Amino acid sequence: MTKGDEERAREAKETLERVSRDSEAIADSSVARVVRHMTGADAPVLPDGRRDPIEVWGRRIGRAIGVVVVIYLAVSLIMQMRG
Repeated sequence: MTKGDEERAREAKETLERVSRDSEAIADSSVARVVRHMTGADAPVLPDGRRDPIEVWGRRIGRAIGVVVVIYLAVSLIMQMRG
């Protein structure tokens, strides 16, 4: 290998490592954001610093129902398309 080939190989390896590292960070942050959303972590905070339990459970139940409805609609659409 020439010096130019070695340099290009090193740069390619660094680029692949950076892409791999960045894609893992994006996936981890997306999963964390979905978990926070589905658990109702965005519920309003009471003046004493706690989250309102009724608000948290209401959000959890509503979001779970939303997921069930989306799954039902997707299955229904697939069944309609199949005939």
